[in-house]
Amino acid sequence: MPLGTTEVLLILLVVVLLFGASRLPKLARSLSDARRELRRGGDEHDRDDGR
Repeated sequence: MPLGTTEVLLILLVVVLLFGASRLPKLARSLSDARRELRRGGDEHDRDDGR
């Protein structure tokens, strides 16, 4: 069941209330860095397996 517009807006509102608007860019940047590192780790794992 996909999320609708109302649900997404409600989730964003809760995130802003929990973390504050000033910390959101730092949070997004750290999530992006973590995703990049996970992708690199997966690529290295594939090379080690000979794929």
